[in-house]
Amino acid sequence: MEISDKDIKRLSVLLLILLLAILVFILVRPIGLSIIGGLLLAYTFFPIYKRILNKTKAKNISAIVVSLIVIILIVVPLYFLTPFMVNQVFELFKDAQAFDAQNLIKIIFPSAPESFIIQMTTTLGSVINKISSAILNTLVDLLLEIPTIMFHFVIVAFVFFFALRDSDKLGEFSSALSPLNKIQEKKLIQQFKDITNSIVYGQFVVGIVQGIVAGIGLFLFSIPNALILSVLTLILSVIPVLGAFFVWIPAAIYLFSQGNTFIATLFLLYNILIVSNIDNVLRLYIISKKTDLSQVIVLVGMIGGLFIFGMLGLILGPLILAYFITFLEAYKDNTLSSLFAVEKKE
Repeated sequence: MEISDKDIKRLSVLLLILLLAILVFILVRPIGLSIIGGLLLAYTFFPIYKRILNKTKAKNISAIVVSLIVIILIVVPLYFLTPFMVNQVFELFKDAQAFDAQNLIKIIFPSAPESFIIQMTTTLGSVINKISSAILNTLVDLLLEIPTIMFHFVIVAFVFFFALRDSDKLGEFSSALSPLNKIQEKKLIQQFKDITNSIVYGQFVVGIVQGIVAGIGLFLFSIPNALILSVLTLILSVIPVLGAFFVWIPAAIYLFSQGNTFIATLFLLYNILIVSNIDNVLRLYIISKKTDLSQVIVLVGMIGGLFIFGMLGLILGPLILAYFITFLEAYKDNTLSSLFAVEKKE
């Protein structure tokens, strides 16, 4: 087969694009997660941006207003609450070191033999010490990384603002690069939107709201170190299978162990009736059941994403896994079998 000059030029262009793509990857890799975080944050607040844009008709003003909303909702609370959370982590560590595990075991198992109580006390004390030490070490590492964290926050802010302001241009650019025809492109984009909404709104945002409501209960019923426990509850509420009960059940046991039976009962009812059901109510209100995304996919994606990407992986992991499965299903249904054989229609 003879290679023409045209083929050589085309191959040269492809190699040049590949080389530039590799260089771009190396260039943005240190801030890649911050860029993705800014894009995901922009996607989350995009409906608010669209509503404001419909009224103002000015992209810059609308993006600035949404940015101010994000600052008020996220940045300001973090700025003022961080010192209190740091203090409560140290308080929680001290309380964990002084925790009377043996007394708790005797309350739960009043008729258990002494050997069982000693064994359970040793095991529970070891688990508590390891968890509290891990939390303290994580906090110390975060404090040491504050300058780096602030730098990444700035990157997220810039990406967030321009992703909102230039969202239409980004959409047109992505559509121009897509090899799909209009029908295939519209179908896959809708599937991706449904999956993204299911994870970002149905799993993450709803989990945050549930964690906030559970945290309010910790404050109302005067649980010690309620602020840092609320943050932990918020994180656990986002993760399937785990959830807020990993915090409020031990908190209820603590109240019972202190002899506050009436308060402990009210605390249990608050969490069982309100906190445990709020996710079902909000998911029906915030997101329609357009996609039947398995919780196994979400859980596996979150765990894998957490190990690879850190906290951002709680969103990114399930998205990657769900997108991959969507492409496999599209291939199975012959949606992509003639992908490059079909010319895009203008």
